[in-house]
Amino acid sequence: MFKRKWLLIVAAILCLTVFAGVSAIAAPSKTGPITVGLAWNVKDDSLIVAWEDYMVAYSKEYGKKIGREYKWIINVADRDPSRQNANIEDLIAQNVDVIITRAEDSAAIGAGIKAAKDAGIPIITLDRESSTEKPNAHVGSDGLTISYNTAAGFAKILKKNKIKGLAIELEGDLLDMNAIAFHDGWAKAEKEFGAWKTVAVIPTEWKPEKFGSGLTNALLAHPEANCVFVASDFAFDAVRAALEKAGRYAVTGKAKHMWTATIVCSSAGYPALKAGYIDITGVWDAWPVSVKAVEVAARLVGGEKMDNQYFRVAGRLATPENIDSLDHIYARDYATQ
Repeated sequence: MFKRKWLLIVAAILCLTVFAGVSAIAAPSKTGPITVGLAWNVKDDSLIVAWEDYMVAYSKEYGKKIGREYKWIINVADRDPSRQNANIEDLIAQNVDVIITRAEDSAAIGAGIKAAKDAGIPIITLDRESSTEKPNAHVGSDGLTISYNTAAGFAKILKKNKIKGLAIELEGDLLDMNAIAFHDGWAKAEKEFGAWKTVAVIPTEWKPEKFGSGLTNALLAHPEANCVFVASDFAFDAVRAALEKAGRYAVTGKAKHMWTATIVCSSAGYPALKAGYIDITGVWDAWPVSVKAVEVAARLVGGEKMDNQYFRVAGRLATPENIDSLDHIYARDYATQ
C-alpha cells in the first residue's frame, strides 16, 4: 500500500514537472528587454526616418510604463524584395522577440512573414500590407479612409468655390495595397459627391518622373482639367514642374490655380500646402502609427494571440488654414532631412 502511494506521488511530481517544463517553454517572457527587429524596405525618405525615430523614442517612454526595455536591431533592403526577406531571415537567426517590417513588394514579403511565423517569432507589417502570407498584426494608416475623407473634404472646397471639377488622378504603384486604397477612396467620393469627373488616371509606380511626365501629357490631352489628385505628395516637386510648364501653378484665388488634393503631407508637399498651392491633404500620420507599433509589439511578445489583426490610424485633414495648428507633422519635424 505504501509502495503504491509512493508511486502515485512520484507520478504526480513527474506530471507536474513535465507540465511546468512545457509551460516554461511555451509561455513568453513577460520580463526583461524586448528585442525588436526592424526590417525596412528602404530608408531614403524622411517619413521612414520619422517612423523609426518616433518608435525608438516612444519605446523608451512606453517601456517605463510596462517595466521593459526595448532594444532595436535595424536593417535596410535598399528596394530589393529578395534582400528584404534575407534581412528578415537574419533577424530570425539573431533570435529577436518580434519583427516589424515595411514591405517593398506586398506579394514578395509573404516569404519573410512565413519564415518568421515558422520560427515562432511574431511579425508586424508596418504601413504596407502583405497581399499573400498574413502577419500576426498590421499597423498603419487607413489608406481607404484617409483617401475618402480627403476627397470628401475636397468636394466641399470645390462646392464652396462653385467649381465643377474635371480631375486628373496621379495614382501610385498598384503593387502597393495603399495605392489601391487611395484610388478606391477617391473613386468612392467621386461617385458619392459628384463634385468632379476624373478625365484621366495616370499610373506612376511611385516614380517621380512619371508623376511629372504623366501630368504633363494629361494636361496636353485635357487642357480643360482644373483639378488634380496626387496619391502621394512625396513627388510634388515633379507635379509642380509639370504645372509650371503648363502655366497652371498658382495659389488658391488666382485664375490659373489647379485645385489640388494630395495624400501624405510630405517634405515636398508640406511647403506647397502652407503656401496655398495644395488645397487639402490627408495626413499620413507617422506619430500615432509609431506609437501603435510599439504597443502592439509588446502585446505580441507578452503572449497575446493575434491573427492578422489590423490597427489602422484614420489620419487628419490638413489645409493651408489649419496646418500650423497640427502637432507631429513629420515634414515639419524633419524639415532639414
